[in-house]
Amino acid sequence: MSREKDQQAQSDGQEINGDEREMILAALMQLVDPLSRILPDSEVVLHDLRKMPNTIVAIANSLTGRGVGDPATDLLLAEAAQGDVRTKVSYRTTLPDGRDLQSTTIAIKDRNMKTFAALCINSDVYIWQKLSSISSLMLGQTVKGERPAEENFAKSVDELGNLIIDGAIAKQGIPVELMQKEHKMKVVQDAKNGGVFLLRDAADTMAQKLGVSRFTVYNYLKELDADSSGENAGTSESA
Repeated sequence: MSREKDQQAQSDGQEINGDEREMILAALMQLVDPLSRILPDSEVVLHDLRKMPNTIVAIANSLTGRGVGDPATDLLLAEAAQGDVRTKVSYRTTLPDGRDLQSTTIAIKDRNMKTFAALCINSDVYIWQKLSSISSLMLGQTVKGERPAEENFAKSVDELGNLIIDGAIAKQGIPVELMQKEHKMKVVQDAKNGGVFLLRDAADTMAQKLGVSRFTVYNYLKELDADSSGENAGTSESA
């Protein structure tokens, strides 16, 4: 009887959390368009992380060319895969055309402090950069550049998967044709950390790019999981 009560309480809790999250999302969706009008040259995006990878449920004044139903950025996907989506204020990103953005990501949590959504604001700071550069030159000051954060605004799941895998391959510093098994496993590990296996057909794309079979990719993942489990066990014993 006690077990049935526990199960019922758990079910009720899940329903409450679900209803609560929907209410929060509904409220935030009403803010997306007004915020984009108040903030100068700013794109406002609402992500529902439960819909990963196609997380965008509302967007206004799109600067990145994305729309509702498009995927999360590679940075947000990687954080979600690690269970570590955090609020980040005023970090720099860049668009494919070279324009810099000032970006802010706000992690949205429920009453249990579980992050289930993210509200993102991306502001075009090109004009302000030019004004700052001109004023610095007029005052004889050195203009210092700031390295933008590595974040890509993909418009499709396929594009996002290719970005993550290509980045993991490039990180190895050698052509795929010359890679040994250890290099390919590092590619799979880096891409996994980036959340690529949350995307559909990721194993097939990985296999094609590495010149191996899908079965081999799954074997790599099993080996990596086994190694990770062994390291965790060793850490636990030493502690």
